[in-house]
Amino acid sequence: MILQNNNNPIPRSTLMAEVAVSLVIDQLLPLLREEVKLFRGIHKEFADIKDELESIQAFLKDADKKSATTEGVKTWVKQVREAAFRIEDIIDEYMIQVGQQPRDHGCASLLHKLKAIISRRRIASEIQDIKSYVRGIKERSERYGFQRSLEHGPSNSTEIRNSKWHHPRLAALYMEESEVVGFEEPRKRLIDWMVKGRDERTVVSVVGMGGQGKTTLAKKVFDSKDLVRHFDSRVWITVSQSFNVEDLLREMLIKFSKEKGDGAPRDISQMDRGSLTEQVRNYLQQKRYIVVFDDVWSVHFWDDIQFAVIDNKNGSRIFITTRNRNVVVSCKKSSFTEMLELQPLTQEQSLELFNKKAFKFDYDGCCPKELTAIANEIVQKCNGLPLAIVAIGGLLSTREKTGFEWHRFRENLSLELKKDANLIGIKEILGLSYDDLPYYLKSCLLYFAIYPVDYVVRSKTVIHHWIAEGFVKEERGKTLEEVAEGYLTELIHRNLVQVSSLRYDGKVKCCRVHDLIRDMILEINENLNFCKHISVDGQSNLSGIVRRLLVTTELRTGLDDLNLHIERLHVRSLFFFSNDQVSFMHFWRIPKKFRLLKVLDYEHVRLVHPPHEVGSLIHLKYLKLNYLRKIELPKSIGMLQNLETLDARHAYTLELPKEISKLRKLRHLISTNISLIELKSGIGEMTSLQTFRNVDLNMDGAAEVIKELGKLKQMRDLRLLNVHEEDGSILSSSINEMKHLEKLNVELSFQSNKSIGLDLISAPMMLRKLSLLGMLKKLPKSIPELQNLVVLRLTQSLLTKDPMQFLKSLQHLLILSLTRNAFEGLCLHFEDGGFEKLKELYVENLSELRVIIIEKGALPSLKKLQLLSLFNLKNLPKGILHLEKLEVLNIYTEDLSWITEHMPTLKINYFVT
Repeated sequence: MILQNNNNPIPRSTLMAEVAVSLVIDQLLPLLREEVKLFRGIHKEFADIKDELESIQAFLKDADKKSATTEGVKTWVKQVREAAFRIEDIIDEYMIQVGQQPRDHGCASLLHKLKAIISRRRIASEIQDIKSYVRGIKERSERYGFQRSLEHGPSNSTEIRNSKWHHPRLAALYMEESEVVGFEEPRKRLIDWMVKGRDERTVVSVVGMGGQGKTTLAKKVFDSKDLVRHFDSRVWITVSQSFNVEDLLREMLIKFSKEKGDGAPRDISQMDRGSLTEQVRNYLQQKRYIVVFDDVWSVHFWDDIQFAVIDNKNGSRIFITTRNRNVVVSCKKSSFTEMLELQPLTQEQSLELFNKKAFKFDYDGCCPKELTAIANEIVQKCNGLPLAIVAIGGLLSTREKTGFEWHRFRENLSLELKKDANLIGIKEILGLSYDDLPYYLKSCLLYFAIYPVDYVVRSKTVIHHWIAEGFVKEERGKTLEEVAEGYLTELIHRNLVQVSSLRYDGKVKCCRVHDLIRDMILEINENLNFCKHISVDGQSNLSGIVRRLLVTTELRTGLDDLNLHIERLHVRSLFFFSNDQVSFMHFWRIPKKFRLLKVLDYEHVRLVHPPHEVGSLIHLKYLKLNYLRKIELPKSIGMLQNLETLDARHAYTLELPKEISKLRKLRHLISTNISLIELKSGIGEMTSLQTFRNVDLNMDGAAEVIKELGKLKQMRDLRLLNVHEEDGSILSSSINEMKHLEKLNVELSFQSNKSIGLDLISAPMMLRKLSLLGMLKKLPKSIPELQNLVVLRLTQSLLTKDPMQFLKSLQHLLILSLTRNAFEGLCLHFEDGGFEKLKELYVENLSELRVIIIEKGALPSLKKLQLLSLFNLKNLPKGILHLEKLEVLNIYTEDLSWITEHMPTLKINYFVT
């Protein structure tokens, strides 16, 4: 009934609207009742499809260990994988619908329910489609016997993987001395360990990536006259991936017997492990022996073999070659160890080896001048890997020696690797390392194919990508970041990922993969549709379901075409890279199909403003933005309930709206300058935050914000800008609450000449890096308690008392920096026994400093010393001559002949001040 007040007549338009609403409600009621039934049905279907996904994922994990023997089986496995992708999409679409239930009532609620009905009907239809698709896959499997073929076919360790004597290994064993390059120093060091080492049994290991020459080097050492004379017994055993302990012990016993001139024991084939172990021990009891175990893969190998190779205190040696550094670590439990890690050949060594192979029968082994430049380019592609250099050099030895022919070969090197029999061996040797990975690490390695060629990636970036993708599984007592660091370390230890640079604490800062490893994983990617690239060279084949897409093409034109192509791909991770550092994207809409994105990374691409639709990406876990100017995040950012990383490190200012406090899963928030003007009381609600850089406190109500920071109990890395003197006490209280804090950077406000006191009552004991910029007058009393501190940087502190007396108790300090008037006194005194582990010391721009005293016994581990812009320093400290481990001295120009005379290997860099 429509009520009317006679005193205030209701406008006709309002009456008509109310009548219309009533009619709509009457028509909607039957639909809503039907919707309830539909929702209940979808809920059950949803549970069934989730169970189906778990079964498919378990199958794919098992199928990864098998080898698809026919194209039919490969296609079938690919269809199963795409079914899993489609089910994942349906699950996430369903979660969007569940998460968008309206809380209000009235017309808006009814309209929302209408949209929900349409969406749920679509989801119900998609569930039926995928169930039909899965049934079809199962029927084809039964009809053509695909699963039986997969189960009874060979494992991924195909014939070349199982064979101990495939061609590349034979070539490595019997390479001529004249063709070996770059092994002179390693060979000498290994022989010294073998012959001049301790009496106790010692495990000597050579570690390196596949094709780096481990077997070749080991064979040259094994056959050397020094070892032949020194050891009573010498045996070479090739282990490989699929070794059997009993067979390995039998082979050892047979070779020992042959060496002795006797036949093997008659019943050797019937002996169990215990009997075989006892026989080997008896033979070795009185001998000084060396046993080479070539190509060891399993970290349990030493546990299987250690009791057979007896420690007779006679200078015996176990010699292991392996791709996995963890194999060596496992030996340390019960034996002395020495490890030699092979390094890539230098460009000069690489060219020497290449010329020996490419011109073995021509030009007296020398490269003709007209081919020198192209030979350099080809060799550079090998990145110092001997296997690749030998294989490519051998192939080119049979090709015409012309610039045209060699240029064409270089341009098509990737294709040559796929079709030429000799070069295919490179891929197969490197593929062994991929096959040996546990399932959870394979996706992590494949992820490196996303980054452009020669790209050096920050370890934290790839770790955050892995976490966002769901590759990293929770482990009790560890953060996901710590688990992912373990994954990266494992790939490095297996020599599949290379370290480009290290952080102050020895952890990996940046990393990359060898070009040939990248080629290998790109080929695997093609079969898995793991990722695709769109580049300036043309779009790659964008058929099927593609989960990850890398765009490196010009972004200013053709955006509609780009959207048209990629809307159909079911993409979950989208990356924009540009080699041009000033490349802009003036506008790029996020297609509706992309609302299931988990990773959106605008690397090296600068946008004018954030994408308008970013708030609709409710599954997004990783967002990286690069801008030229201030970023005003839209209020819809509060919708991204799953966001874990927001990286805007290149933005001048990042303004956070109050809605961002709803992001309870956000762990990493990074920018050049973060403004909290709209977000004061809410920051403490973001309790998952671990990284928060750089927070600008130059604002009204800063004390309230600092107090809120104390609620962030999971904080690991905190950087604060423009801290005021009056806020020092409350800041100390908040920091005291951060028991997991590892890095703290505090920059004081320069609006006043007052100093700030940081009196940390209970200093964060996990703190490893502390940087303080601004006037302190005196150091915080709590600093000597920070016994885990490895980096301390003081800038503009205006200290008047020599801080060395105060700081020398920091037992683990590795880096100490005093710059820009951090100290205003006349003398710095480093006493005997102080700073035992310090490796880097920076003393710069201390205008009052007259004298530096370095006593003998001080700074015993120092490797780098930087003394710059010390205008009143009367003389360089003579104590420099006591720094036996010093490698680098950066200093202003003057006569340093007295240093170079006594320290001839010291690298001195001169700076004019």
